[in-house]
Amino acid sequence: MNVIDDLGLLAISTRLQRLSDQLRKDGALIYRDNGIDFEPKWFPVIYTLHHRPGLSVVELAAEIGYAHPSTISLLKELEKNRLVLSRKDRLDERKRILRLSDKGKQLVQQMQPVWQIMTKAIEEITDTRNNLMKAIIEVETRLGEMSFFERARSHKK
Repeated sequence: MNVIDDLGLLAISTRLQRLSDQLRKDGALIYRDNGIDFEPKWFPVIYTLHHRPGLSVVELAAEIGYAHPSTISLLKELEKNRLVLSRKDRLDERKRILRLSDKGKQLVQQMQPVWQIMTKAIEEITDTRNNLMKAIIEVETRLGEMSFFERARSHKK
């Protein structure tokens, strides 16, 4: 145990970040081990555009739950790697419509069997007495009802 582990709930964000970092690091190793050149941070964009092509940047950001600037940053990397294409919307030239490139579609086909393997491994990790995914869903629901900030403010005297 270290100081952060001893803090309990006060360090929840740090602990979740540490867990996320470990899963991303291992995810990168899994992709590399399967001969796939892919950054795990690209996953939400690639997966979403695979299932919902033709989204605008704003729609994509909402779909993946990222801030607009974070989404733009990911899109720049994906466009540079020729995995995502964008075009101006015919009705509103301020909007960009996004889709996977042929290279992006081929990458998804290559990754799908790896995603099945990853899902099985993640199920082994998270299928505990306190099932992590169920807990995350519950916490996200509560945050949707009232934010962390609002709750902290309500306890202020």
